[in-house]
Amino acid sequence: MDTEAQHTERGPSSDTEPDRDSGTEEGPRSARVSGDSADSGGSEHSAAPGFSEETGGAPSWRRTVLVGAACVAFLLLVSHFVAQPFLIPSRSMEPTLQVGDRILVNKLAYRFGDEPRRGDVVVFDGTGSFVREEPEGDPVGGLLRDGAAALGLAEPAETDFVKRVVGTGGDRVVCCDEDGRLTVNGTVVVERYLVPGDQPSAVPFDIVVPPDRLWVMGDHRSQSSDSRDHLGSPGGGMVPVDKVVGRADWIAWPFGRWSGVAGTDAFDAVPAPPAGGHPTGPATPRTGSRG
Repeated sequence: MDTEAQHTERGPSSDTEPDRDSGTEEGPRSARVSGDSADSGGSEHSAAPGFSEETGGAPSWRRTVLVGAACVAFLLLVSHFVAQPFLIPSRSMEPTLQVGDRILVNKLAYRFGDEPRRGDVVVFDGTGSFVREEPEGDPVGGLLRDGAAALGLAEPAETDFVKRVVGTGGDRVVCCDEDGRLTVNGTVVVERYLVPGDQPSAVPFDIVVPPDRLWVMGDHRSQSSDSRDHLGSPGGGMVPVDKVVGRADWIAWPFGRWSGVAGTDAFDAVPAPPAGGHPTGPATPRTGSRG
């Protein structure tokens, strides 16, 4: 009995084949397995992700917060200098842009000496042209709103607009000719990007764009408040070139509309304005009502 007990505690020897029927080996085997499991279990617990010895097993939330803050900071830097998301809030640019579209505005498009061209879809700050002065508000709330707008998560500021460039410095833009068409420097512009059924303008106008200014209009003319609505305001509805935020180049959301913003050849035949300026100069805007 004592000998059997000693063999059981010692486990199988190399000289004797274990007795499978007696089950005397089950004790040591079980003990060894239990010991290994305990060791491995302790090892797994100490190496579990999201835990640290310093915090006594508490989640490493500080790392998560730091990574999240770094990502937001990176996106804000990209938004400020390279490409800014912009949420389309109205129907003024249909069918090119639709309500709810999130576009990416290329801020590098005009940064290296290039300037907006006829046909470009641009985002600009309308302060001083479309809006007389910056509206006052809660500075903290405004900062949070600007940050959300910069990430495309909120509607843009009330001073930001998206329109199509129709005339640049020196251009004479007239609407409409006897056939109801828009002309630039005497050349008819066939605007295929307009909403079907929309006329080029229900408000007649004849203007010459000053240097370093832009005449802009929406593609959905009957739903767009644009340069035509500010003919009698200071600046005459003309947008300073240095107020342009960038060019709308891509539709990033929703995924079903993921594409580039389509360009246009409508202005390809328009000649440059005469070097000495148009002989008639800016005409006095005629009154009218828009549909």
